[in-house]
Amino acid sequence: MLKQYLQFKLSQKLSPQQIQLMKLIQLPTQAFEQRIKQELEENPALDTGKEEKDQDNMDEFDNSEDDYNDNEEINTEDINIDEYLSDDDVPDYRTQVSNYSSDDEEKVMPYAAGTSFTQHLTNQLNTFRLNDEEREIAEFLVGSVDESGYIRRALSDIMDDLAFTQNIFTTEEKIEKVLHKVHQLDPAGVGARNLQECLSIQLHRKEKYPDVELACDIIDKAFDQFTKKHYKKLLQKFDITEDQLKDAIEEIERLNPKPGGSYAGNNKMVEHVVPDFAIKIVDGELDLTLNGRNAPELHVSREYSNMMKGYKEAKDKSKSQKDAVMFIKQKLDAAKWFIEAIRQRQQTLFVTMSSIMHYQKEYFLTGDERNLRPMILKDIADEIQMDVSTVSRVANSKYVDTPYGTKLIKEFFSESMTNDQGEEVSTREIKKILETVIEEENKKKPLTDEKLAKILKEKGYPIARRTVAKYREQLDIPVARLRKKI
Repeated sequence: MLKQYLQFKLSQKLSPQQIQLMKLIQLPTQAFEQRIKQELEENPALDTGKEEKDQDNMDEFDNSEDDYNDNEEINTEDINIDEYLSDDDVPDYRTQVSNYSSDDEEKVMPYAAGTSFTQHLTNQLNTFRLNDEEREIAEFLVGSVDESGYIRRALSDIMDDLAFTQNIFTTEEKIEKVLHKVHQLDPAGVGARNLQECLSIQLHRKEKYPDVELACDIIDKAFDQFTKKHYKKLLQKFDITEDQLKDAIEEIERLNPKPGGSYAGNNKMVEHVVPDFAIKIVDGELDLTLNGRNAPELHVSREYSNMMKGYKEAKDKSKSQKDAVMFIKQKLDAAKWFIEAIRQRQQTLFVTMSSIMHYQKEYFLTGDERNLRPMILKDIADEIQMDVSTVSRVANSKYVDTPYGTKLIKEFFSESMTNDQGEEVSTREIKKILETVIEEENKKKPLTDEKLAKILKEKGYPIARRTVAKYREQLDIPVARLRKKI
């Protein structure tokens, strides 16, 4: 038996243009510039920079629009050619806001050129007397050093790789002998297989003062007790005073746990942040500007507009001309929409950041994180009457240059909680107070999470011990035992 059902379904689909706009909004400045470059390469109807304009020709060009009333049909749809004939001016969004000028500050940080870290180490091998086999092993070991300066692979694996890839058949003993030579390279500690070996290599290179010798013994013979800060066990094991232990620990703290990171020519490219906004305090008021690199001078290509004009003026329109004008129309439509999308992107970014700035006015005027108000995405979305997802796209990927440093915008958002006065306060404020309390604690007797919760309660913030632990972990602060100092 057949049954019929009537079902109503309400669905909302985003157009390709809306999807593209959302993607443009999400892009930070550098990625946005790459996207523009890509569009310019793919669409010949889109042009960049200012064109020299002949005013007389422009007047004739504009006046010709009024005389055209040809409604001849083209195979697909009617095309109002006049719409495509005067769009090669600089888009009006360039002049709507006074933020953009030829002297806009370009926040470009060039990458330093130089010798790669691997090459720097390889060059040093020339100072050693090595036979052919040892040199090949040494170069292979240097090639295995990671960006932090460590060799994190087992010698047995390296031995197998030498046999399979370099046709060098050797033993772990020979590899270890060559590795000790690699340990003599600069920076000190490079080629170590773990943190203990890295610190030990650096200490053994120092002059043998008493505190250095004690530091060597601690790292070589009691590394586990040292990392767990079992200071009483160290005092008993080496039969030393607290001052002697303190001096030795200070020597250890001066060492570099990542020797590879100290080399300026490290071949790892560091991504530099380009702020999308800048906030300055001018005469006691906040002044917001959008990075000028977000406002490219794009316009519709004059050449493509002239092609459309030529079609308009042609008396006999052939099939090939009609096909060509359809192609031109598609490219011009894409160019016009891309320019419009950029305008909408600029407006969305500026409106969103402006709302955030005014919402957090007290913070931006003082730089004190305790003045950050509780703020969630919906607060801003409701104020500017946009979707929460749009605000999220701006907040998660954009940076703002403030008098207090460059900040990721999403850092200004935080949940709220109620203090003992019944007032809503930001969780960022509580974290800042927690951080201050820990900074001021007696490092010989660090405060446990339970004691921290009690102190915060006394200050008017009644939060549980587990919440304190969560905030502490979010601040990358270790537990009390690991904060202990002599």
